[in-house]
Amino acid sequence: MSLIDPHGRHIEYVRLSVTDRCDLRCRYCMPEGFRDFDTPEDWLTFDELERVIGAFGRLGTRRIRLTGGEPLVRRDLPALAARLAALPGIEDLSLSTNATRLAREAAALRAAGVRRLNVSLDTLRPERFREITRGKLDKVLDGLMAAKAEGFAPIKINMVVMAGVNDDEVEDMVGFCLEHGFTLRFIETMPMGETGQSASRRYISLQTIKRRLAERYELLPGTMPGGGPARYVQVAGTDLRIGFITPLSQHFCETCNRVRLSADGTLYLCLGQDDQYPLRPLLRAGISDTELEDHLRAAIARKPERHEFREKPGQVVRFMSMTGG
Repeated sequence: MSLIDPHGRHIEYVRLSVTDRCDLRCRYCMPEGFRDFDTPEDWLTFDELERVIGAFGRLGTRRIRLTGGEPLVRRDLPALAARLAALPGIEDLSLSTNATRLAREAAALRAAGVRRLNVSLDTLRPERFREITRGKLDKVLDGLMAAKAEGFAPIKINMVVMAGVNDDEVEDMVGFCLEHGFTLRFIETMPMGETGQSASRRYISLQTIKRRLAERYELLPGTMPGGGPARYVQVAGTDLRIGFITPLSQHFCETCNRVRLSADGTLYLCLGQDDQYPLRPLLRAGISDTELEDHLRAAIARKPERHEFREKPGQVVRFMSMTGG
């Protein structure tokens, strides 16, 4: 069995947001004083999350990524990870994190069945990190080193490149990933919510960054396992792979294989559109597993063909943290 949207795309990947809360305030994601979070009572319980992901698994979904906000803010996350990893059909369980809490959770997450990590890191300079995130860089670096010691592989560094903010660190980040055996992924800013629309004024095309790197390194075609949208190159003579996530300069909608489930049980069918399908009221009304699967099919039947970030940059008003990126 499989979920196929109206445009012939197989939906095999769910990005599962377990909380809309975060312990950082990245300037392109969430306003500094923002406090309008969902209450924990509005979040899906672990039982409800396991039930929804189990239904996705029966319908052919193979990849689950735990996201937030910051997923490690959710208490007992390794216990949830272990439950999801044990579900029939789920072959790949990964985590996106800012790594501030990763040092103390890395061993438990690894034991629970999480194998791959994406870590947000936009700068290697402590003062600049504080300016971008209002947080402390050393906590992130400690988390990364703990994950490396636990044997997570691959560990992908996600860097949102912003003109005049951190675009002068592109080569430094390449060196950092070469040193530690990490994969590097550059991401273009996206106009999501008030903060994203403000940050988009710092937009820089990653085609420019790729040309810049090609002047310094020999870049070969590369691939990476995973269901995400990055297009990869490999630095010749090394194991380093560099991915480019380009929702604006070179969109990847034709191969979109994913949907996003927010912490409150809303299924978002496209990051750049408002199409959504609320599951929490259905779950708490007592629908059967068969009915749940029918609702998932009905939701996927409404998945739009593509985002409209360029045509309608102010269309999506929700913050990135609400849907886990």
